[in-house]
Amino acid sequence: MTAIAHTPSLQTAPTRARLRTYAYWAATLTLAFTMTSGAFGEFTHQYGTLETHTILGYPTYFLTLIATWKVLGSAAILAPGFPRVKEWAYAGMFFNMSGAFISHLVQHDNGTAGMHLIATGTILALVVASWSLRPASRTLPSR
Repeated sequence: MTAIAHTPSLQTAPTRARLRTYAYWAATLTLAFTMTSGAFGEFTHQYGTLETHTILGYPTYFLTLIATWKVLGSAAILAPGFPRVKEWAYAGMFFNMSGAFISHLVQHDNGTAGMHLIATGTILALVVASWSLRPASRTLPSR
């Protein structure tokens, strides 16, 4: 009599793929929303945003430049296709948020209870999560 072996790896593979897809879209949609809403504050020169850029020593026109790139980057990571554009968008978001984190840290502009560092660090983690969880259809082909 032959016993049928239980193979959990075969049964959990679709579940893992599904969870990875859900995690990717959760991170990506949250990232796109966060970047776009930040861009709105920068486009409209909201008081907190304007004050923060001033404290960090950046010129006011920089707000419009960053906001434009945030909107374009968010559109790029959400749109189907264009894997090279997505790579550049993720790189830009990483540079933007790591630069913001370092700028706040160097200028000792941590905000109340370190919120500037927590916020920029969390968004940076979302960038990395979204990038690393991408499905094959959203990555550059291997050479």
